[in-house]
Amino acid sequence: MGCDRNCGLITGAVIGAVLAVFGGILMPVGDMLIQKTIKKEVVLEEGTIAFKNWVKTGTEIYRQFWIFDVQNPQEVMMNSSNIQVKQRGPYTYRVRFLAKENITQDPKDNTVSFLQPNGAIFEPSLSVGTEADNFTVLNLAVAAASHIYPNPFVQVVLNSLINKSKSSMFQVRTLRELLWGYTDPFLSLVPYPVSTRVGMFYPYNNTADGVYKVFNGKDSISKVAIIDTYKGKRNLSYWESYCDMINGTDAASFPPFVEKSQVLQFFSSDICRETCVHFTSSFSICKS
Repeated sequence: MGCDRNCGLITGAVIGAVLAVFGGILMPVGDMLIQKTIKKEVVLEEGTIAFKNWVKTGTEIYRQFWIFDVQNPQEVMMNSSNIQVKQRGPYTYRVRFLAKENITQDPKDNTVSFLQPNGAIFEPSLSVGTEADNFTVLNLAVAAASHIYPNPFVQVVLNSLINKSKSSMFQVRTLRELLWGYTDPFLSLVPYPVSTRVGMFYPYNNTADGVYKVFNGKDSISKVAIIDTYKGKRNLSYWESYCDMINGTDAASFPPFVEKSQVLQFFSSDICRETCVHFTSSFSICKS
């Protein structure tokens, strides 16, 4: 005798119930296996997915600059007028594209140390101009001379050198010079052992940042990539209280399972302090 409609419904219900039970059992097991795999692969050691991406990030990282261009230098020097500036930017560079060097694991405290080579490539498509754009800016060498050498006799000598080099309180420099360095004519005449190169980030290219020492996550994945020490220190000795502490990661990577409510801390050696970011909203980028 063939199975009637009720028999089919009962059979289907039984199978569905069995599958639901198996699903209820396998889902937590699946989650456990996924978390176990993640915990294994996020550790910063040779052979893991995280280590490969950490050594040389596959994500493009950019640094942008805005320069304040002085509009009334003569009025400021002659009449002590209030300075007027115009903000120009962004000027964009790709950074952090070089692989980490001198990577050394320390199994005693589950850390890994490294040097981060510095390099910057100008990105014209993401900039408002070129590296050859000119700016009128403060002459750092001239402005700092009287503060570095307060002795009256020395200042007389320095003033004569400033005049001889045809330098003044303001100067016109290209973006490339301002950021990466130029030979200052005034400093070139100073009869003291001082560097004649001046630049906001000089020297940068062909140098390295660190040594960084970060946790590799073997004892706790919640500490993956968090900085233990920077140049052998946990404090910078530049700021007071909490601001002087070295917290977070180097912003190249963060521990897994980050919640939207968490504050992400990272340390920037360029500004010599820690900073943080808060989640505000999500967005998507569509590429055709």
